[in-house]
Amino acid sequence: MKYSEGKQGRLFVMRLENGEVLHKTIEEFAEEHMISAAVVFVIGGIDKGSKLVVGPKDGADRPIVPMERVVDGVHEISGVGTIFPDEGGRPISHIHVASGRGSSTKTGCIRRGVKVWQVVEVVILEILGTSSKRRHDGETGFDLLEP
Repeated sequence: MKYSEGKQGRLFVMRLENGEVLHKTIEEFAEEHMISAAVVFVIGGIDKGSKLVVGPKDGADRPIVPMERVVDGVHEISGVGTIFPDEGGRPISHIHVASGRGSSTKTGCIRRGVKVWQVVEVVILEILGTSSKRRHDGETGFDLLEP
């Protein structure tokens, strides 16, 4: 296990609107407000055509090849994630959501492009005093958190 310690900073409450791309809007907001580290909570609706990363094709493969699922209709979501800077200092989000429609549920990472349907509420809790960063790992192909 690796860890770092920080303190809670500012708290932001946002409403994203129809058509906005969830991770891009959150990352742009973080950059504009100089948020380099945070916890993120999301709840609302996503539109058809949104893409979720739903796991690796084979967990033993290196680099890891992600599987993608395109959402076939409007889905309700709730999710949680983090923001930490990449090696260049840009705030990068890593957010997973559970999405549902009818009796079907899908869970995955939003990094491939999830579009807001009508509204998504976002709460960002800033973390201060941590030097944690995302660093590219050549073996997995992931940008791993280094606390």
